[in-house]
Amino acid sequence: MRVPVAAVLLTIAASSLPAHAEKIGEVSTVFRFLGKNDRIVIEAYDDPKVNGVTCYVSRARTGGVSGTVGLAEDKSDASIDCRQVGDTLSFNGKLPQQEDVFSERMSILFKRLHIVRMVDPVRNTLVYLTYSDKLIEGSPQNSITALPVSRSTPIPLAK
Repeated sequence: MRVPVAAVLLTIAASSLPAHAEKIGEVSTVFRFLGKNDRIVIEAYDDPKVNGVTCYVSRARTGGVSGTVGLAEDKSDASIDCRQVGDTLSFNGKLPQQEDVFSERMSILFKRLHIVRMVDPVRNTLVYLTYSDKLIEGSPQNSITALPVSRSTPIPLAK
């Protein structure tokens, strides 16, 4: 049986897409007459290289007409907490000392939310940082969380 080239290309493209967020919930913070309300959204991101770790991020989302159609710039406020969600942790290969694990746009142009994983080998701990940046100027607002890994499961660090 011959597999169509388009199906192969679609499979390759889908496997190379960045990890996406799963929306857990939201609360309204500002009522808007037109469009969605301003809100705080909570999303879950599974670490693609560490099986059994999920990061929960809460962040501000701008509503109104511009926010509803995707033209508003969201605020830089975000908070992160990463937890072990499975019985055990396992690694998909060696981890770099620092890696941008997730990135998602926060405005139509230039502003992105980042989640960075860092490895603290001395304490066998994964440290996750969230922050936002712009093409010209980022924000110093950030949030971190640390996830200690059992000494019986050393974190495989890339050299």
